[in-house]
Amino acid sequence: MTDATPLEFAQIPMHTVGPARLRGPEVEGEISFPLATYESPLWPSVARGARVSMHCDGIYLTIVDDRMTRSILLEAPDAARAAAILQTLRAHTPDLAAAAEAESRHTRFLDFHSQIVGNLLYLRLEMQTGDASGHNMVTAAADRVIAWLKGRFPELRYVSISGNYCTDKKATAVNGILGRGKYVVAEMTLPGRLCRRFLKTSPERIAELNTKKNLIGTLLAGGIRSANAHFANMLLAFYIATGQDAANIVEGSQGIVHAETRGEDLYFSTTLPNIIVGTVGAGKNLEFVRNNLEELGCCASRPSGGNARRLAAIAAACVLCGELSLLAAQTNPGELMQAHTRLERT
Repeated sequence: MTDATPLEFAQIPMHTVGPARLRGPEVEGEISFPLATYESPLWPSVARGARVSMHCDGIYLTIVDDRMTRSILLEAPDAARAAAILQTLRAHTPDLAAAAEAESRHTRFLDFHSQIVGNLLYLRLEMQTGDASGHNMVTAAADRVIAWLKGRFPELRYVSISGNYCTDKKATAVNGILGRGKYVVAEMTLPGRLCRRFLKTSPERIAELNTKKNLIGTLLAGGIRSANAHFANMLLAFYIATGQDAANIVEGSQGIVHAETRGEDLYFSTTLPNIIVGTVGAGKNLEFVRNNLEELGCCASRPSGGNARRLAAIAAACVLCGELSLLAAQTNPGELMQAHTRLERT
């Protein structure tokens, strides 16, 4: 695209579905989800999950962790020198943190992890980035850290601002283990009578299907820290509607469903360790995005990071609604295809 080329927009259908009853420190009340997608059956499916939440105690949302990462890659003369530099860095972490946070009002350094391969030194820098998703913020901080490192250890040679140990937009184990984005758990306890009324199935059948499909089936497929039916569907539609970097559904969809019967009730949860969202930054100035963020209550005056955390919690609730609805449909032979045929032809 040249400067003279007019900006064009792809047309993606968008509907708002719900409301759902949400509970937790970040969000309390009835919230509807904006979803932009070509997969039209997704709207009524998420709406069904949301409707269920309105007839019980709702969906409880917990943010376990919040951090964004960038891994830098440097080359030492040999492995012994790389190890010695790393030992020095661990003894002077506050100095590294100061370099990362310099010139930024919102970057807060949290920690770093490392790997040495031969003479290569990988440093995974972890930071909080306020209400931004944080991609550019951590990259700028990483640039500052590299300059500080090369000034202190002139024998180091720059290799890359990103060494793929971050890990950005790739399916890996490290993000789930060490964290990248908002780590959110959404959970709901559904009485058996509501399960049968709204989902046309039972708690026992949903819990059994989750074990045999999401857990064992994904294990057989070689899934990486993932055990779910279709997290990516809800995340992509929600990300597009709220102006997020949609490619982050790659790591975002690496999540786990846990379902079990508790007496006559169904306990159902979705754990999403890598929700990467922001309420400021690229894409957020588009009119439809700003309207959606305002409707979700994510443009309010809150402490730094509060709006982004609220948005991540709502995203996790949306995922739970869609996941619960699809698993329920798949307990009944033919229901999934019949629904797709009816809705997509309409």
